[in-house]
Amino acid sequence: MQGTIDGFNYGAVTPVVAYVMACLGGALGLRCTIRSLRTSSRWKPGWLAMGAASIGSGIWTMHFVAMMGFHVQETPVTYDLGRTVLSLVVAIVVVGAGVYIVGYRGATGPALASAGLITGLGVAAMHYIGMGGIRVNGRIEYDPVSVALSLVIAVAAATAALWAAVSVRGFLPSLGASLIMGVAVTGMHYMGMHGIAVHLHTIDVTQADLGRSPSSLLLPMLIGPVVFLLLAGVVVMFDPLLVLGEGEWSAPAGGAPAAGAGRGPASPASSASSSGGRTRPGQAPPGGPSSWNDGRDERTW
Repeated sequence: MQGTIDGFNYGAVTPVVAYVMACLGGALGLRCTIRSLRTSSRWKPGWLAMGAASIGSGIWTMHFVAMMGFHVQETPVTYDLGRTVLSLVVAIVVVGAGVYIVGYRGATGPALASAGLITGLGVAAMHYIGMGGIRVNGRIEYDPVSVALSLVIAVAAATAALWAAVSVRGFLPSLGASLIMGVAVTGMHYMGMHGIAVHLHTIDVTQADLGRSPSSLLLPMLIGPVVFLLLAGVVVMFDPLLVLGEGEWSAPAGGAPAAGAGRGPASPASSASSSGGRTRPGQAPPGGPSSWNDGRDERTW
């Protein structure tokens, strides 16, 4: 006998919240990765680690928020604690491997291909390890076509996200990249869920026989990743240059100073030449008083 599956037991609430969490993790991860490219080697590992943890936590949270809406009419659905925790560890570690590859080797073709493949397969592994932790009074089977499509989506989404992490500059472009990443990751999840079937056992069991219910296991576990994402968001918010993507963070990777950066006060000769050689007594130099900054660019204030 085949079970009746409902992936949207709470309506649009779970997919919408899952998408938001995927976007939040992606946005924070992208900004942290960009920050690592514009900092000294001393702080680079820390920023990359926070970026990997943000993306991994966002993906994992997305998956299990969406799974809160998974329901089989004929049997209770419970989860195994060990496999659920393992799926979170896999998400962070494998995403970290991809982020570190592009963080140190840049957006070269071989780096993106290898990092995208590793990260995409890791995201898919997180999904199916988490699915392996489901306990129902039956056997879960997967449609090979849906599984293959979910793998393709995961690898493509991971490659695009890692490319955006090292190539996209500015807050709005990064926000757009995180929204697209959220669509891809959420789409990968629901594509994988579309191809599952539950073949029920003939022996009746209770929820107590299967294990812990989703609300008793998933809700407490979701607190940790969500709190981490909020703390990572606070760190990003207190770094204005990181949020806005301006100043030295949008400069070329070689670290060349922006035009006009570090100039001292204009000499009278240069002031005169810029105004056609004529100045009046007491006249401020071109650009106004703000150009007299004792050799310090205003963006460093």
